[in-house]
Amino acid sequence: MSGPTVVLVGPMGVGKSTVGALLAERLGSVFRDTDDDIVAAQGRAIADIFVDEGEAHFRALEKAAVETALAEHTGVLALGGGAILDDSTRALLAGHPVVYLSMDVEEAARRTGLNVARPLLAVNPRKQWRELMEARRHLYTEVAAVVVATDGRDPVEVAEAVLDALELKQA
Repeated sequence: MSGPTVVLVGPMGVGKSTVGALLAERLGSVFRDTDDDIVAAQGRAIADIFVDEGEAHFRALEKAAVETALAEHTGVLALGGGAILDDSTRALLAGHPVVYLSMDVEEAARRTGLNVARPLLAVNPRKQWRELMEARRHLYTEVAAVVVATDGRDPVEVAEAVLDALELKQA
């Protein structure tokens, strides 16, 4: 199967973009983030899309961005935190080397402060983050070939763990 060398999934703030860029560098490939694709195509921030058109509209854009990226990208790919909510997206991920980057709520609070521009965490961020994870954890696990915990690890350590888990050779 052609497509990405690695696909990173996981909650917002877990470090998919940071770890993805490190992985691409180590593998001598290119990093792509579907959230960045959406922002570039729409010319505005994801938070603005949520506010102006709503979550359903954003999810439709996200589904299309993921489908395109899986079809044409051959490097390291990071998906937005909610991309795995869509049944057809989960089906498209089958057979790809998907890595679920996991973290607990305390780590999420430490990393993001749970107060940055995250449209789904506007009120009571810790509680909402826990609820999002309860709803999504099984979906991340379902699509993942491997799970790499990020708690207490810096991005370099996480990237190394991903390479080891997938048995990928550095460039």
